[in-house]
Amino acid sequence: MLELSFGKKQRLLSAKAFQGVFDNTHLKISHTSFLLLARRNRLTHSRLGMIVAKKNIRLSVDRNRVKRVIRSSYRLNQQNLASLDIIFLVRKGMDKILPKDQTSAVLGGLNQLQNKMQNFLQ
Repeated sequence: MLELSFGKKQRLLSAKAFQGVFDNTHLKISHTSFLLLARRNRLTHSRLGMIVAKKNIRLSVDRNRVKRVIRSSYRLNQQNLASLDIIFLVRKGMDKILPKDQTSAVLGGLNQLQNKMQNFLQ
């Protein structure tokens, strides 16, 4: 059965988990609105951590919308990103993009990450 959830199992929860990705990044995807950092984990599933800083997106409404877009895009692609710890760093200007364009940009970044992962494993 396809699991489209975003429970504790699918999240990076501790500072140690985040630091592990920062210290040992295997894959990097750069976009004008975000940066994706990823590394292999020893689990059977991927985990996602988000950093949406107040200095980059001032209004909480906009920060929450961006996080909602990231979560929903991740849910749709999590089965393709097995065994990765992913950090999604949002840059300035992501809130200025229309929600549908945010979704397509995030999905594009996750697809690039998937392609890089397949090349990395070969």
